[in-house]
Amino acid sequence: MRTALSNDSRGTLVFGIVRPCTHRLSEGLKTEWMAHLCGLCLALRADHGQFARVVTNYDGLIVSVLTEAQTERTPASRRTAGPCPLRAMRTAPVALGEGARLAAAVSLVLASAKIRDHVVDRDGVLARRPVAATARRIAAGWDRAGARTGAELGFDTAVLLDAVDRQSGIEALAGPGTPLLTVTEPTETATAAAFAHTAVLAGRPENIAPLAEAGKLFGRLAHLLDAVEDREADAASGAWNPLTATGTSLAEARRLADDAVHGVRLALRDARFVDDALVHVLLAHELRTSVNRAFRTTTCSHQGYGPPQDPHNPYQGGGHGPHGQGPYGSNNPYGGGNPGAPGGPGGPGGLPPQFGSEPPVPKRRGFWAGCAVFTGLFCTCQICCAKEYEGPWSRKKREGCCRDCDCDGCDCCCPCDGC
Repeated sequence: MRTALSNDSRGTLVFGIVRPCTHRLSEGLKTEWMAHLCGLCLALRADHGQFARVVTNYDGLIVSVLTEAQTERTPASRRTAGPCPLRAMRTAPVALGEGARLAAAVSLVLASAKIRDHVVDRDGVLARRPVAATARRIAAGWDRAGARTGAELGFDTAVLLDAVDRQSGIEALAGPGTPLLTVTEPTETATAAAFAHTAVLAGRPENIAPLAEAGKLFGRLAHLLDAVEDREADAASGAWNPLTATGTSLAEARRLADDAVHGVRLALRDARFVDDALVHVLLAHELRTSVNRAFRTTTCSHQGYGPPQDPHNPYQGGGHGPHGQGPYGSNNPYGGGNPGAPGGPGGPGGLPPQFGSEPPVPKRRGFWAGCAVFTGLFCTCQICCAKEYEGPWSRKKREGCCRDCDCDGCDCCCPCDGC
């Protein structure tokens, strides 16, 4: 049993589909993006202790970005943080305020669901009773901490827990012919609630409905892409996968993903923002790149993802067009169990074998083993500065988030589809 909101073969806010390559951002947007990422990390530390920082993730910071995008920027919304190994021991401005705290609360609650899932599945060392008991205590503590912070912000985290609880029942009943959107509904409900509450925090009631719609579609997309990326690995291990269980083809999954990306863009048009530059990059451009990455249609020479071009493959685009590579690639500074980019060496979830040979899928580390590796990468600055390192949980190749690289000749232009 693995729930949709726990980041195994399902989509969630603690998933990490939005992971822009920082050297492709403008300097201003890169600074803003890192400010929110560090703001989430420091909000977790300030409210919930050092260990809670392990749940820092890319998608969680979108909640912080959305909140700030709807409000006027003030000097109180930033502070200068001290040196950090993840910033190569540099200081940096970090985002403060209710948006970062809401992102922290959501991340904690969903991470606790992930831990409980691993305990139920008896994964790795969690098959041992003393370790499982410790993990359950941590999960319960994170539930209480997330609920406490959520209550202070007027957000009831029970909607997230209810979604997690309903997911297992929906999966148990799903079979061939079950609509895939029936399986993704709990994820959609959870992300819709989190996105909509950013409008409440910002004092923008007119944005509640459009942001709820954007959140719903974002959750759907996260669930879909996670299922696509893990399809082959789940088949090899015998794990439950939404696509396999419902008999959904890759073509249908791609259609649903494309529709979700377009729907997010339309929903954002109906919302009123003070400054939506970073929101637009993350939820318009980067979501398209995430779809291309999951379906192995990325052609950016810097990232090196994707199989050889095949004229009979409808999903292999060039650098342009609706399925082409966007201007941002894959990069995950925190790991956090987030799946890596699937098109590269060892990446699961690609197209059928006739479109290219599939390399072996690396075996994921368990939760605690991944935490130990993460600690080592964190303390040696590899997550930040290494040219390449192995993801602590996924064991897939990643690049340090602050590593400069040469993108000359990278044909990554992505049209905005009129958005």
